[in-house]
Amino acid sequence: MSELQHDADHGAPAGDVAALIEEHISVIEPEDALPRVSLEELPEPMRAACGRAGWTSLMPVQSLALPYLMEGRDIMVQSRTGSGKTGAYLLPLLPRLDAERKVAQALVLVPTRELAVQVEHEARTLFAETGIRPAAVYGGVGYKKQMDALRDGAQLIVGTPGRVLDHLLRRTLTLDDLRLLVFDEADRMLSIGFYPDMKEVQRYLPRRRVHTCMFSATYPPHVLRLAGEFMDAPAMLSLSRKEVHVAEVQHLFCACRPMEKDRLLVRLLETENPASAIIFCNTKANVHYVTSVLQGFGYCADELSADLSQSRREAVLDKIRRGALQYLVATDVAARGIDIPALSHVFLYEPPEDHESYIHRAGRTGRAGAAGTVISLVDVMQRMELERIARHFKISLTELPAPTDDDVAAVAGARLLTELEARFRKLNGLERLRVARYAPLVRSLTAQDDGGDGELMLAMLLDACHQQSLRESRFPEGLPEQRASGEGKSGRSRRKRSSRREREERDGAEANRRDGVVDEAAPRTEADETPSDVAAEGARKSRRRSGRRRRGRGGNGQTADAPAETASAGQEE
Repeated sequence: MSELQHDADHGAPAGDVAALIEEHISVIEPEDALPRVSLEELPEPMRAACGRAGWTSLMPVQSLALPYLMEGRDIMVQSRTGSGKTGAYLLPLLPRLDAERKVAQALVLVPTRELAVQVEHEARTLFAETGIRPAAVYGGVGYKKQMDALRDGAQLIVGTPGRVLDHLLRRTLTLDDLRLLVFDEADRMLSIGFYPDMKEVQRYLPRRRVHTCMFSATYPPHVLRLAGEFMDAPAMLSLSRKEVHVAEVQHLFCACRPMEKDRLLVRLLETENPASAIIFCNTKANVHYVTSVLQGFGYCADELSADLSQSRREAVLDKIRRGALQYLVATDVAARGIDIPALSHVFLYEPPEDHESYIHRAGRTGRAGAAGTVISLVDVMQRMELERIARHFKISLTELPAPTDDDVAAVAGARLLTELEARFRKLNGLERLRVARYAPLVRSLTAQDDGGDGELMLAMLLDACHQQSLRESRFPEGLPEQRASGEGKSGRSRRKRSSRREREERDGAEANRRDGVVDEAAPRTEADETPSDVAAEGARKSRRRSGRRRRGRGGNGQTADAPAETASAGQEE
């Protein structure tokens, strides 16, 4: 535990905490900065909550961030893990939430069920005796307990995006009265797996402005770009150790034996989960080997070295420009002049042979004021060389513990659960009936106690799902800048598919009108679906197809006035 954390946790006086801020922490505040606040200056309900939690002073991030949240300003707060960010966004809720109104008034989105439970626990302590009820909603467990908490009128909802979206679709949760939206661990919330669900949740937010805040230990480039999609002109408040400025690169190293580097790299990619990264190698042979390993694990990776033909190099560069390549493995020479969008990480499979090359490699990330991370994989001798480089450039190196198999399983499992929940939500009634046929088989495979391979066979299917997700785009519409300009072949094809789909829906609606078929506009929940409903839906679809065929053909052939675009759409189908 650091000196600052120790003093704040054990009740350092407010003046001492302010002095510690000046001495140990580098602070970047918005242009129109608000003055810091002490515990004694807080409203009485907030002081009472601090007393219930046993806090005798505010943590630095709380002292600095509370004024912005209390004033209702959208803010992005950067502070290291364990610095008191949870209290910084929970305390301001006390005067803003109405205990008499049994509706959701604040929503905190978190990436994992463990964090949801932790935040809910802290909220129960702070809100005790106030009548404000928190509820945690997350996947992987049953719905009943969560639905009961929502039905009883929880005012604060803490949840993972997928399960929050499930409750919104089931209408067991509404956000019409929402006053505050918080993204905890924003760097993970706007990364692979979560972003599509986040955009879906956004559709259920009130049309009026909702006070929105983000809290994170780091803000990679893609997070900074995506923040504008959820916030109204957000300001940045950042706290970092004076030795390492937030806008600078974080330099880490991970020690391992030489023969374990390939597996360690894969584990780091799983746990760090960068939007995109460059992996530097010293030799062309290692470039080719590492690329083969990453591709074998299903990652969207490619190589760039002097051995490649010009056409092959151009193909790789084109993927980089389009944002279609997640990981590039390259030598120093091949990577010069290459700019990968949203580059949050640089991995050094081995330290460079000269000191200046390290700065060149590290400088590929952490651009434009965003946070960046450089992770070097070193054995005993390479660690000594890396430390010499660090001393030469006065770089602060930090050792990163090598992720274990359990660490990787937990992180990959959380992402996979999010993906499965998203896929399950998209199933229609017939597809859910089809899937339900295999539930007895799943129960029998997981119940095997004779050393059978049942669990491994299920794990094989989950791995296939995970491999498919690795090949998909990290963001549904490509990179943020491509979404804004509508660039790229995929954008044109989406517009073409959308146009054709709209024509088909118009044709189907006209056919239904003539046939007397009326579709129910109200959404139906899973509980409403029955086999007869599914059969009826199939009959309606059949009549729609028949209607389209009758419209496209008169008697023995096409009518003269049949739209050419409809005929071409039918040919495409």
